[in-house]
Amino acid sequence: MKKILMLGIIMITFVSCGSSYHSSNYEQNKDLDEMITNKAFQIESNWAEPQVTSAMQQLANVGLYPPGSTPGNIDISSHANFFKMENDSVKAYLPFYGERQFGGGYSSNVGIVFEDIPKDLHIAKGKKSGYEIRFNINDTKSNSENYQVYIKLFSNLASTIIINSTQRTTIQYRGKVSQFDSETY
Repeated sequence: MKKILMLGIIMITFVSCGSSYHSSNYEQNKDLDEMITNKAFQIESNWAEPQVTSAMQQLANVGLYPPGSTPGNIDISSHANFFKMENDSVKAYLPFYGERQFGGGYSSNVGIVFEDIPKDLHIAKGKKSGYEIRFNINDTKSNSENYQVYIKLFSNLASTIIINSTQRTTIQYRGKVSQFDSETY
């Protein structure tokens, strides 16, 4: 009798937890679908994941990263950063950690900054869920620097942005996607 009662409690627990998961997951998928259809969303990143090089390791050795950060995983939640898409235009300011391959000059950006209509824009539904977005775009301040941007938006509204640059090492950002708010930017 005790075994049957215990089995019943376990089954009820699994069913109740599972149903709330599916309904919230359905709502998030619906929200994400709407954001992509309208091409109106923004991403705020919490983590930057640069390539770990000896220079990045040396910076960690002298303690220049925020608390809880490592050379390959830097907390940027207290830094102003954004990526936004509104209609056919994209705009971004993302802090850059890594090595620059070519000289940028004294007045150049230290972050990754662009605002334009992207070239070769591809938006596709992921294999299981979520979306993949790819495009090329030039840096706002330098026509000689070009970015290849790959964005993965997950059904739980998490995001990954990978940026390959013609002048910098590759960097990845992790954050959350939300509805575009024109008053914020």
